[in-house]
Amino acid sequence: MAVQVELSERLKQLPPYLFLEIDKAKRAAIAEGRDVINLGVGDPDQATHPVIMDAMKKAIDDPANHHYPFDAGVPQLRTEIAKWFTGRFGVDLDPVSEIYPLIGSKEGLAHFPLAVINPGEKVLLTEPAYPAYQAAVTFAGGKIQYLPLKASNDFLPKISDIVESKNVKAIIVCYPNNPTAAVATKQFYTDLVRVCIEKNIIIVSDLAYSEVYYDGIKPPSILEVSGAKDIAIEFHSFSKTYYMTGWRLGWACGNTTLIAALAKVKSNVDSGVFNAIQHAGIAALHIDKVEIEDMRICYQERRDALINGLRSIGWKIDPPKGAFYVWAKIPSKFTDSMACSKAFLDEANIIVTPGVGFGKSGEGYVRMALTVPVERIHEAVQRLSKVLV
Repeated sequence: MAVQVELSERLKQLPPYLFLEIDKAKRAAIAEGRDVINLGVGDPDQATHPVIMDAMKKAIDDPANHHYPFDAGVPQLRTEIAKWFTGRFGVDLDPVSEIYPLIGSKEGLAHFPLAVINPGEKVLLTEPAYPAYQAAVTFAGGKIQYLPLKASNDFLPKISDIVESKNVKAIIVCYPNNPTAAVATKQFYTDLVRVCIEKNIIIVSDLAYSEVYYDGIKPPSILEVSGAKDIAIEFHSFSKTYYMTGWRLGWACGNTTLIAALAKVKSNVDSGVFNAIQHAGIAALHIDKVEIEDMRICYQERRDALINGLRSIGWKIDPPKGAFYVWAKIPSKFTDSMACSKAFLDEANIIVTPGVGFGKSGEGYVRMALTVPVERIHEAVQRLSKVLV
């Protein structure tokens, strides 16, 4: 007889993980023999760069890497991250106290609230949002206050809403934004840092999509703002820039106290990033900039193909400024984002993500990922032209 297991209350508070549900729908459709175009999950379709794989293979053969990495990992990785950060953002970081490697930025974002949030303390979270943020705060026992992101404010939270919020411990922001693809300005970050220093609010910035941008307009880091290191921690990822989503490698940087707090949680939860993967990360940071620019050109071609194609069939959509997502208001014939997503799958074998899956403020939108070739994007537009009539 099976033992009766009562799940924890914190686990009961979480909805089903959105992207697992999308993956189930995709697998079911494929099992039926349907030709599915998956615009649902933001997983790059390109192969990891050969130089990264070669570095990994070499590191695997070195017995020195066959042990627990412990602590902050390979010193050279932190040094190379610091060099990259200075070159990209013009900000100097101490490799020892201001950088910490992660088993992917999602892992760091999940563990960080455990370091600074006590049960019942309030966290401001922009919405719509990547679902992992809600889970991270919930597991720490925090209380979430949502800040709606609206097109009328370029999908940025209103600084006045933050000023008026009371008894706040932290705020989580993500720009380039998942799912809206909006990009924050340096002025927004300047205002945010000023208010958060005044109100003693920790800033958690997710900059996983820093290198996926369009028209040559580079997204800033919050650490470029004077005073940001006094209050902010920023999370970065190798996944999107270097086609390394499955490798699980990222880093946190910024305020030394916040970095040390995260490190203390991680030292009690995991044993660090496999050293061979860290050596692969070092190789990634040395990839020719032309390769990264080719990645941006690829996504811009896909973006333009999807935006222009959808506009040609009557669906008016603004192009994204960053990340590889298109955030679109659902066509008027649909009542809500779930109905729209279901129709796209049932009638056109196309998977998109319903906006409501990113929170109540995402209702009325769908998210489409630019992670399929241009030819498949053209095919998707052709199929949708029949659904939208």
